[in-house]
Amino acid sequence: MFSARKWCGIFRAVRLHHCRSRSVSRASPNLTFVPACLPPDPAEVEELQRFVSNSKRLFVMTGAGISTESGIPDYRSEGVGLYARTDRRPVQHAEFVRSASARQRYWARNFVGWPQFSSHQPNKAHLVLRDWEKLGKLHWLVTQNVDALHTKAGSQRMTELHGCTHRVFCLACGDRILRSELQEHFEALNPTWKAEAFGVAPDGDVFLTDEQVRNFQVPACHKCGGILKPDVTFFGDTVSQEKVSFVHQRLAESDSMVIAGSSMQVYSGYRFALAAREKKLPIAVLNIGPTRLDHFASLKLNSRCGELLPLIVCT
Repeated sequence: MFSARKWCGIFRAVRLHHCRSRSVSRASPNLTFVPACLPPDPAEVEELQRFVSNSKRLFVMTGAGISTESGIPDYRSEGVGLYARTDRRPVQHAEFVRSASARQRYWARNFVGWPQFSSHQPNKAHLVLRDWEKLGKLHWLVTQNVDALHTKAGSQRMTELHGCTHRVFCLACGDRILRSELQEHFEALNPTWKAEAFGVAPDGDVFLTDEQVRNFQVPACHKCGGILKPDVTFFGDTVSQEKVSFVHQRLAESDSMVIAGSSMQVYSGYRFALAAREKKLPIAVLNIGPTRLDHFASLKLNSRCGELLPLIVCT
């Protein structure tokens, strides 16, 4: 079974591997997958400043919209999200588990997309939240993203609600390895296999045809021969009750909530906003476009997180 010691080792390996990312704040944002929006309104920035200043134990939840400025597409953004650009849909948990061809298709596309996906770096929004944690303003961060950008930025008081693509585990024995290690196994099994992607999707995926993936070889678990799966919650799967309870505990310790870069369409994250409302916590939403919280949020700003968050003074 998977031990806490090994988990910590994997977590540290991901962070150390990307330690150079902390200088990214000097780089220009990649706006390819960011919906059009107006610059932050000064009056709204003042409102957000008051909101943050009045918070002592801030609970922050981030979604795909915080990573689009790092060049990672999301699913739902108007005009630029995956659903707007293509009729393709992400793999479902049940399909991945029961179908060898579905796993072959998933891993072939992931193999091609991994070098680019794993090279993405945190943007200003990730770094601001890391700094808020260091200053004691941010009590807990929950990300719905699986891209490890908060880890690369240096956040520690954090829960990856849907897991992380930088880790892989065996469905049979539970053994875990780094995704970078699996990439080496793929290369060894497929020394002459090549495929050129004709589109990029969220979560390390790219677009390939069925013909392209036909001869791709997928390794089994080196310990038991079981099925290897990324350590993420696929669509159709559920977040563990243990993790949900842990996040509820962190929310109960907080005095306010910020949603950054999420429309909150997925219930696994939305439930915590409902819990915050029930506790009568003030909620600020930073997201380009409508969200499920708009009718009960205390504050809503339609601006880029990487443009807005650096404007907030946190002491």
